[in-house]
Amino acid sequence: MTRLAILSDIHGNLPALEAVVADAEAQHVDGFVNLGDILSGPLWPAETADYLMARDWLTIAGNHERQVLTLPRDRMGASDLFARERLDERQRGWLTKLPATLDLTSEIFLCHGTPDSDLIHFLFTIEAAGIRDATQDEIEQRTGDRRETLILCGHSHLPGERSLGDARRVANPGSVGLQAFHDDHPRPYTVENGDPRARYAILEEGRLTFRQVDYDHGSAAAKAARDGRPDWALGLATGRMEQAA
Repeated sequence: MTRLAILSDIHGNLPALEAVVADAEAQHVDGFVNLGDILSGPLWPAETADYLMARDWLTIAGNHERQVLTLPRDRMGASDLFARERLDERQRGWLTKLPATLDLTSEIFLCHGTPDSDLIHFLFTIEAAGIRDATQDEIEQRTGDRRETLILCGHSHLPGERSLGDARRVANPGSVGLQAFHDDHPRPYTVENGDPRARYAILEEGRLTFRQVDYDHGSAAAKAARDGRPDWALGLATGRMEQAA
């Protein structure tokens, strides 16, 4: 009986990653799967890269891996540039070898955003008013020609699972490393989980169990603040992007 820990969106948050791994090992998982967006952010990108490179995990790239490796420096966002400037040639070489998608088994497909894009949310849609749950039609359209019974994705940092009305499901384990953020693609929106705990999921016999893990989020928030990112500091400390009244 195989139990897999499904992780995504670590974003260089090494204390959160270590806490998730400890929790997963206490749950007696047999292995780990990493759905991308691994290093980008004002935290510990190089240290997180070394931690993961020492482990034989199935790992795919997210949009931030692609951006760190391919965008000119003057077009990089602050989080990608922070990571890019701290990665050495060996670590960048590891990133270049990560696939964008992966067939985990004949029935389980891995992607970061959707099968065709690392920038499109699978279970959510961005519109002028912000982020909302995707409709059934939108989700089915995003699956394209994938017929696997389970598609695992990341990118939104929001844990959840949706049935497609047949045998297929799409699920997101949530984010290990960042529980709230602002983004501007394709238009401005905000994601908030409402508390700072790390998220991941355990997959066993096709069933997902979503887990939330305490860790020293204060140290991560302090690191972001020291490196000039009060937005990240607040999101890491509270899981929100605005101070509570």
